[in-house]
Amino acid sequence: MKFNPMAAAATAAMLSGVALAEEADASVDIELPKFTPTSVKADFLEQFTDDWESRWKVSSAKKDTAGDEEEWAYVGEWAVEEPVKYKGIDGDKGLVVKNPAAHHAISAKFPKAIDNKDKTLVVQYEVKLQNGLECGGAYMKLLRDNKALHQEEFANTTPYVIMFGPDKCGHTNKVHFIFNHKNPKTGEYEEKHLKSPPTAKIVKSTELYTLIVNPDNTYAIRQNGNEVKTGSLLEDFQPAVNPPEEIDDPNDTKPEDWVDQARIPDPEATKPEDWDEDAPFEIPDEAAEQPADWLVDEPRVVPDPDAVKPADWDDDEDGDWIPPTVPNPKCAEASGCGPWERPMVKNPAYKGKWTAPYVDNPAYKGVWAPRKIKNPDYFNDKTPANFEPMGAIGFEIWTMQSDILFDNIYIGHSIEEAEKFADETFHVKHPVEKSLLDAEKPKKEDKPKSPLDLNFLDDPVLYVQEKLDLFMTIAQKDPIEAVKFVPEVAAGLGAVVVTLLGLVAVIVSAMTASPAAQQTAAKAKEQAKDVKNKTAEATATGAEKVKGEVNKRTTRSQS
Repeated sequence: MKFNPMAAAATAAMLSGVALAEEADASVDIELPKFTPTSVKADFLEQFTDDWESRWKVSSAKKDTAGDEEEWAYVGEWAVEEPVKYKGIDGDKGLVVKNPAAHHAISAKFPKAIDNKDKTLVVQYEVKLQNGLECGGAYMKLLRDNKALHQEEFANTTPYVIMFGPDKCGHTNKVHFIFNHKNPKTGEYEEKHLKSPPTAKIVKSTELYTLIVNPDNTYAIRQNGNEVKTGSLLEDFQPAVNPPEEIDDPNDTKPEDWVDQARIPDPEATKPEDWDEDAPFEIPDEAAEQPADWLVDEPRVVPDPDAVKPADWDDDEDGDWIPPTVPNPKCAEASGCGPWERPMVKNPAYKGKWTAPYVDNPAYKGVWAPRKIKNPDYFNDKTPANFEPMGAIGFEIWTMQSDILFDNIYIGHSIEEAEKFADETFHVKHPVEKSLLDAEKPKKEDKPKSPLDLNFLDDPVLYVQEKLDLFMTIAQKDPIEAVKFVPEVAAGLGAVVVTLLGLVAVIVSAMTASPAAQQTAAKAKEQAKDVKNKTAEATATGAEKVKGEVNKRTTRSQS
């Protein structure tokens, strides 16, 4: 891909200024390059200059809904305007879809029909999804040239030669390449769809889509100047351009004696005499014994002793009142209640229903298939790249997002001219747009200048680490001051000490009841109480000095 050196240098200088402004954290206006009409020539080239309405006509047709009772009209509005988001070139206007959730149709006739017979066809245009794309199309159609081509009647049924461009809805996301192929025998047209289309890039900056079809039936799809798909019209499309030379004979039928079962049950196999088909899959575990505390005579549920008969209960109308049942509390204290039964275990004698093993079928003849005959509809089009002449371009789309912008359309026969056109337009605006888009992305906040500025919920691990580090740093010089300046750490450590000393006291008292042991426990208890009191005092008195002392520490560490 060749780039315009002057344009690239200007763009680089401008972006350097943007970067310097960002580094200085200053808000400045970016001086954008000015729009200048191109000198590139093509069979059709559109930059949506002031005379665009002389070429483009909005359709007033009704959309064919294939028998649906509901009728749709192309009521979507169009406008030619500059981008409202991430403008890359000042004064550069494009064709914009203005209404969400509406059907849109607009077209422009070519100065003369484009015939690419034995020529390379290049189709290129820009798409800017200013509000993204959740569900809708942004593709173009090159319409078949004929006398019945009326722009105000352009609709989904208007015959087209090529459909190309992005389309997305839900999980479906692709760059369409569809062409209508004329059957040389019947004269009927059939759509040929690219089997594995590339994925569209759904971003709010401008994207450049290029389709190249060569006379040798090869094609290439580019996005932003980079090839994303290449192949052959004769190999990569469904249905295939050319039908098979041979087909199955529709009159051929499988013989009645044809055996296509490859394996059969062994006719000589017999069921073993000791094979018991009636043996159950599970049997009671004979080794199991009833637990000693099993309450056989106790029911599993009992009437709720706390239940009270409702005051408005009428025995004559509602019947005898019966309290609800609850689990028997006696069962919770035992292994179980009620009749005891042995648990079930797998039966070692179980074999299930006997079936004969399978063996190769000696009568097997193979998989039957009808004989082949010559395809009466066969043809061999060696030049599907010689498309039908094209008389117009149209955008016929439905979309849930508005402000889709189309610009800088090139339809011609020169790859070099299309690249030059892209150098003057897309490769100038795209870096600027990307820079503006990146500038809006949220940046990682700077690390808090002081541990006191940390929030536990933002990052619990960092919070604990910073607080402990601060506590240990101060404690090395003055432990009492550390308790005062970081009371939350001191309180936590104090709680740990109290818990440990309490455990020691409990263990000692449990081991012995001697006077010495009692003395030790009492002493531990007093020490725990003393630590708790000192911690509380430090917490209360240290809070006032915390922020100033921490700021001093932070200032020293930064100097």
